[in-house]
Amino acid sequence: MQKFKNRSEVPKEYKWDLTDFFQSEEEFNECFKKTEKNVQKLIEYKGCTKDSSLLYEFLRKEIEVLSEVESLYAYAYLINDQELGVKESIERKNKTTDLLNLFFQNVNFFESELLELDKNSFEELFKKEPKLAGFKSDLDHAYRRKEHILSEKEENIITELTNAMDHFEDLSSNLLNQEHDYGKVKLEEGTTEKIATNNYHFLLQNNNRNIRKKVYTSFNKTLDQYGGTAAGLLNSYVKANNTIAKLHHFENAWNSKLFELNLSNQVFNALVNTTEKHVSSYQKYIQLRKNILGYDKLYYYDTKVDLVKSDKEYSIEEAQEIVKKSIQPLGDNYYRKFNKIFDNHYIDYCQYPGKYSGGYSCETMTHDSRILMSFNGDLVSVSTIAHEGGHNVHHQLLNENNPLQYREQTTIVAEVASLLNECLLSDYIVKNAKTKEEKLVGIAHIIDVIASNLFGAVREGKIEQEMYELVEDGGTITQEFMDNLVKKSYKKYFGNYVVLDKNIKNSWIIRSHYYNNFYLYSYAISICVATNIAQRVLEGDKKTLDNYLKYLGVGCDKWTHETFEVLGIDLEDKSVYENAIHYFDSLVEQFENLYYDKEVGEA
Repeated sequence: MQKFKNRSEVPKEYKWDLTDFFQSEEEFNECFKKTEKNVQKLIEYKGCTKDSSLLYEFLRKEIEVLSEVESLYAYAYLINDQELGVKESIERKNKTTDLLNLFFQNVNFFESELLELDKNSFEELFKKEPKLAGFKSDLDHAYRRKEHILSEKEENIITELTNAMDHFEDLSSNLLNQEHDYGKVKLEEGTTEKIATNNYHFLLQNNNRNIRKKVYTSFNKTLDQYGGTAAGLLNSYVKANNTIAKLHHFENAWNSKLFELNLSNQVFNALVNTTEKHVSSYQKYIQLRKNILGYDKLYYYDTKVDLVKSDKEYSIEEAQEIVKKSIQPLGDNYYRKFNKIFDNHYIDYCQYPGKYSGGYSCETMTHDSRILMSFNGDLVSVSTIAHEGGHNVHHQLLNENNPLQYREQTTIVAEVASLLNECLLSDYIVKNAKTKEEKLVGIAHIIDVIASNLFGAVREGKIEQEMYELVEDGGTITQEFMDNLVKKSYKKYFGNYVVLDKNIKNSWIIRSHYYNNFYLYSYAISICVATNIAQRVLEGDKKTLDNYLKYLGVGCDKWTHETFEVLGIDLEDKSVYENAIHYFDSLVEQFENLYYDKEVGEA
């Protein structure tokens, strides 16, 4: 895979095209000035809940202005992540962040006003102004928060304090991605590679165990020095979330999250209890890994290496074609929308020092998403295109089927759209494999996707909950606390199959999802739903396919559980999670049978 020293070396066709956001810096600045004035005008709508026509005008203006602010912010965010640490990019991002904060400050009055209305007065608004029907769900969701919204003055204070303090993720990201030196490693081919957050896991896939160990040791030596600062940032973030939740009359941040999603604790109990009940399924997979690698002792740096040695390297063009073929079971319309990603250069592919690590899809109410990734030429990179492309098509359908105010969905809903594509990709690779090795690679990949997103996410989700419980009880998140928590969790999931060396405790430090407020459980629920639906789609179940395509177009006027009802899925039903684990078991068995040339079972 070609290496690049900086962004300027990357060919144009491998960079995202942001020109439909803004053609030039001058256009961005003109839009910023115009939008800033529109944001200032929103404060003039104070008192609009007394006049249903004025209320409708405010709601229409509010969402239009928010869409403008969102486009400015997304553009600045994307430019910044191309090359971290560039002064102009940081200033642009900070400027748009301030504008976004100003927007929320200037509309803070609204919920307080709305929730001062009694139920009869609230319902009367819709009788007086029929056009408000288009905002009925949005207003119902807001009115539901009646007991949890403070006065306008109090909400403004909270917003200003949050804006002043809530930079923990940015600080962590800059330290991890930009300021730390993780050392270098000499590869077998004689080249030397600088270790970074965006290539760490890739380097841990190296077939040479000594190289993996050197990367692991060097990376963690630096991480360990950062642990105290990382714990302090996490403690401040968690404390702020718990404090804000209590100010809004919730017991804690977890109950605030349940209220926000309108989901019962039973959903998460079913997920966690079922997963922990079947942790032996995960351990069987780890044992298989240990047996295949042939080591007396398995270390953490051995858990990422491919179970099947494959020298196959995909070009970006090859990856595009494979993904396009893999998603064909979703129909012609879906295929056309996915192809739009490549035709319009929505993906920023290549890695180089200073680029934001990881992968994401960033969308707005008025623009198709842009996808950032670090393409390595391996199957994981191909899978990232399928995954993030799933988010892109999902949002295309959300934008097509909903007015501006409903063009969003919860993470739990959204991740099904990405993870299902990974299931389809692995199925395509297995079915079209020309060799036993290729088939094994395809099976191993989806096993790893499920292992990470189900078992891994539940394990780390439990860590997150314990972090919050500690702070809620008056404790402080320290490096020692997190280290012990991580070691305990690995012991539960790895059993005696992996050596818990001194470095394994540091994995929490690079887990950016801890700054996203109980985000990890969403992945676990989503992969379970995705495997359930993918199996039916691949079996040719037309009703399931039709329902899935409808599901992708359901906006946030519906609650999460209502959206899943379109699929016939009840998130409180433990069979959803049991089915996913049984599927995982069947894949592990299929892999083992094929690897050892036993009679092959079907997944």
